[in-house]
Amino acid sequence: MPWFLYLIECADGSLYTGIATDVDARFAAHAAGKGARYTRARKPLRVAASFELAGRSEALRAEYRVKRLPVQQKRALIAGERTLESVLPQIEEA
Repeated sequence: MPWFLYLIECADGSLYTGIATDVDARFAAHAAGKGARYTRARKPLRVAASFELAGRSEALRAEYRVKRLPVQQKRALIAGERTLESVLPQIEEA
């Protein structure tokens, strides 16, 4: 089952990063105040971007990396100026 990394734009201009198997349902939960505490305190406006990943483990790793990016780089991901692969560490094959 694919997992998704998603970025939500909030009313205060901030970005929330999370993972889910169903981004639309997860956004609905955030919008209803049943999502993360972060989005309960800020009104989520829209899903700004989502990226499909192979599984939960990959999604968690991607979430960890994206959450640590400066907001300018997150906005570059949303705009398509930067790819998700460019922010993830490359795994070297032996």
